[in-house]
Amino acid sequence: MVSNEKVLKDFETRVRQMLLRFQQLKKENEDLYVMLEQNERDINELRDKLEQKGRDYDSLKMAKMIEITDGDLEGAKARLSRLIREVNKCIAILSDAK
Repeated sequence: MVSNEKVLKDFETRVRQMLLRFQQLKKENEDLYVMLEQNERDINELRDKLEQKGRDYDSLKMAKMIEITDGDLEGAKARLSRLIREVNKCIAILSDAK
């Protein structure tokens, strides 16, 4: 009988240890999910900022291309004409695609 009691106590001790470990892992898992959600929010925020910076860059690039300076009026007109031709080509291609 003494042997059975010892086995039972050992079993009870191990079950308690497993329950404690389970609680620790559960808490750690919850913390990791919180971190994951925060990281996903940060990634989305950074992705939005990157897209905005790309749009800003494209706008600046376009403004630089059509910037008119005193000595470069003819060059600016030529660049603007080239841009208009490119837009017209794109419109024609899109019209043909339909």
